[in-house]
Amino acid sequence: MPKELNTSEAVLIAPNIYWVGMHLKNDPFQCHPYLIKNGDESILIDPGSMIEFSETVRKVKTIIDIKSIKYIILHHQDPDLAAAVPEIEKLINRDDLQIVTHSRMSVLIKHYLVTSSYYEIDKHDNKLVTASGFKLDFLTTPYCHSPGAFVSYESSSKTLFSGDIFGGIDESWDFYADETYFDKAKQFHQEYMPSKDIFNYALGKIEKLDISLIAPQHGSIIEKKYISELIKDMKNLDCGLYIEEKYNRELIDTIDELQRKEHTIKERNLLLFEQSKRAEIGEMIGNIAHQWRQPLAIINTSLAILKEKNRADVLSKDEIDDKLEKMEKRVTYMSETIEDFMNYYSPDKQKSWFSINTAVEKALDIVNLEQNNRGVKINLLLNSEYKIYGLINEFIQVLVSILSNIDDLITTKNLADANITIALYRNDEYTTLTIADNCGGINDENLSKIFDPYFTTKHKSMGTGLGLHIAKMIIEENMNGSLSAKNIYNSNNVKLGAEFIIKIKNEN
Repeated sequence: MPKELNTSEAVLIAPNIYWVGMHLKNDPFQCHPYLIKNGDESILIDPGSMIEFSETVRKVKTIIDIKSIKYIILHHQDPDLAAAVPEIEKLINRDDLQIVTHSRMSVLIKHYLVTSSYYEIDKHDNKLVTASGFKLDFLTTPYCHSPGAFVSYESSSKTLFSGDIFGGIDESWDFYADETYFDKAKQFHQEYMPSKDIFNYALGKIEKLDISLIAPQHGSIIEKKYISELIKDMKNLDCGLYIEEKYNRELIDTIDELQRKEHTIKERNLLLFEQSKRAEIGEMIGNIAHQWRQPLAIINTSLAILKEKNRADVLSKDEIDDKLEKMEKRVTYMSETIEDFMNYYSPDKQKSWFSINTAVEKALDIVNLEQNNRGVKINLLLNSEYKIYGLINEFIQVLVSILSNIDDLITTKNLADANITIALYRNDEYTTLTIADNCGGINDENLSKIFDPYFTTKHKSMGTGLGLHIAKMIIEENMNGSLSAKNIYNSNNVKLGAEFIIKIKNEN
């Protein structure tokens, strides 16, 4: 410790920021309260226990009237930091005195018989701004070393009040840290921080700050020239060594198991996407075949008639021209069908604004419900002005999956009077598209499973069970929305059908 530094008095460590602690001789566990001078809204930080009470109060009084303190910051609830607060409250004697802490600690601090009101940082956007404009920012550092732990950052002086983080234990205490400080801080963090992962989470937040000075609750004050290297060393430190070996092993095994599961989930999702692409190709081919059956039948019939009349030598030129013209139209239609499907299923990943009406029309063209099923009535309650931002081809795929399920249901049940209503509406937050039918609804035991991968009630020749699962992934992961389903009932509680609801969050 430099000879000129007199710790028997308050020490100015940054503009208007003072160390007001007590040097405990031959005690490796030094505790450090700090004072921020800010007129009649001054701030006392981690005032300490009754061991230091008299000395801390004396030093504060050499700087300000103690009644000028409006805020007491408590970075955690331990007695070495908070035990003196009730006595300090009596001296300050202000009705507007506030204890600044986290809500997870205020429930414990009250047991010291603290009487002041609480300013809970997590309920105030993790910041404190005084009437004079002075500002402190708070960063939560959970479980370092208490559940509601946090650090305080004063941006004008770039000072970090770090609570237990960067604390040190050493009998040969120096007020300011030197290049050997990591060796003094290592034991404290190994014993007080619960795990390397948790500690590194806190350090990751802290290293993003522009820090000129670190003022910890224990140990030594750390100047800018040592901060970067100290954080680097801290990040490689194995913590939680106070935990018994069996539990420490179980904790590590749990973390390893979570990482393995995360990897498995990623592999599963990749597999699902690959399978969905194969299923998509199969679905496309199936839809093309479905669209081609009728024109191929017409062409085949026309050819048969031409052949038969040609054998009988009763074929006129006009009839040849008529049949050829009809076949040409069918071939053109089939060619356009191929082109349409190539466009609908192309891997275009450029997001853009698109009309929901356009997507609905193209999906209906693909599924062709009215042509496939006589008696089907489609009611469109749309608005051509409503647009959403995303991938139109993927959105069409979602609609095709839903409409294809309805088509299969109509065919399986041989329904003659199916009604499908596609409605679009918007509020301030969401654009919502609903697809409702009167086809009898979804079995209650299946309603919660229909979006699960590989779940299907169809024969394996008719479905993979991936269509609705992929549809939900597209809406919820690629389009910032949600896809859900529910059954529709009449006034007598009779199930009429099902409704699929697609909600897309409105883009600014």
